[in-house]
Amino acid sequence: MRRHRHAKIVATVGPASATPAKLRELYLAGVDTFRLNFSHGTHADHATVHASIRALEAEIARPIGILQDLQGPKIRIGTLAGGSFEIAAGETIRFVLTGQDGDRNSIPLPHPEIFEAILPRQHLLIDDGRLRVEVTSLDGESIEAKVLVGGMLSNRKGVNLPGTVLKLSPLTAKDRRDLAFGLELGVDWIALSFVQTPGDVIEARALVGDQAGIVSKIEKPSALDAIDDIVRLSDAIMIARGDLGVELPHEDVPGRQKELVRICRNLAKPVIVATQMLESMISTPTPTRAEASDVATAIYDGADAVMLSAESAAGHYPVEAVSMMDRIISRTEQHKFYQSILHAVEPQIDQTPSHAVAGAAADLAETLQAAGIVAFTATGTTAMRVARQRPSSPILALTPSEKVSRQLCLVWGTHSVQSDNVTTFGEMVDQSLLHAGHEGFAKGDDRLVVVAGVPFGSSGHTNNIRVISMSEQR
Repeated sequence: MRRHRHAKIVATVGPASATPAKLRELYLAGVDTFRLNFSHGTHADHATVHASIRALEAEIARPIGILQDLQGPKIRIGTLAGGSFEIAAGETIRFVLTGQDGDRNSIPLPHPEIFEAILPRQHLLIDDGRLRVEVTSLDGESIEAKVLVGGMLSNRKGVNLPGTVLKLSPLTAKDRRDLAFGLELGVDWIALSFVQTPGDVIEARALVGDQAGIVSKIEKPSALDAIDDIVRLSDAIMIARGDLGVELPHEDVPGRQKELVRICRNLAKPVIVATQMLESMISTPTPTRAEASDVATAIYDGADAVMLSAESAAGHYPVEAVSMMDRIISRTEQHKFYQSILHAVEPQIDQTPSHAVAGAAADLAETLQAAGIVAFTATGTTAMRVARQRPSSPILALTPSEKVSRQLCLVWGTHSVQSDNVTTFGEMVDQSLLHAGHEGFAKGDDRLVVVAGVPFGSSGHTNNIRVISMSEQR
């Protein structure tokens, strides 16, 4: 099965989509990578879903990506007397480090790292930003704050701290247990929540190694201050617009999205645009026009993938949501302005032979109107370098690695196939012709641009281009 679109679809699995039959429906509707959200469900639940996806993969004989999304630290207030009370703009309230069943003068905030890091005039956002307070004074065990935006304050509501970098690991004890379990299962990607600094990615890399790719979720404004380093250290990026939109002004999020997509494209790293893309389809069979435009905007920006969350995990119309996203992507990519908008800002390619050769392969395929670009890749890097150019020709990525073939299910325009190792130019040509024909990329006298690294099988070297014709097939 081959998708006739470039951008990929990530769909979250949950109660509405966890059965083998429903997973199969979702894949056939357009899902390329499934997300397992470890904020919910048990290890046994996730193991069952993982096994079902791998069984489906074997049935259809196509790689399917699996992304494990770790919960990350959750910062919440404690319990309140009576469960809730109203706070009004202009009044002063007080947070305390210890205690429970607090009132407006002793709201429990059991997170010492907040008390260590926060400063006067900084803000705390409560309940996804519905309530906003400004710190006026503090000591080691209490914080006084003026209410800027009031409302009902209730038990265990989440707290966001824009502008405050917390000395807090992105990996809680739960996350470490979940991570070990996910790696044991054999997930392809690990999504890391609460990334604030490059050091957070380094910490995760020490545990993950090369067992899976690391997707850094950009949901904290502090991450934007070191975004180039975070992207370089990561294997992919997720623009988590929900949390990011709580801590950033709403009007800044669209521009930040475009900046992040451009940075990732420059560095040849896959980028996922996530959160509330077709939110209304949780309860209705069609999206709003604004939601359809939101998905299309991400495609025009050049995102590698767009993601469904509650729409596919808990909504009433999971298959319809995937099908709708598939149709929006396809129609957008067919629009007469798509290529011109996509190429309005060309990536800034590093001046190295590997990057230049991959870029030249994409340009050559465009000039020759090649039926496809065949990228031989041991780690996925060659395919990603070609995909960065966003060529109109489809990319057939051939890799001996099962893991890499699955990870490439997240990469723009790439159709991945697990293939035999090649050791000679003759084998390279034979494998290119065999798979291009079998996968429906080319026929007759169609031409292919083949890009590879020599010596074959080594990683990090993209140094060879060859143009071949399907008529060369023996």
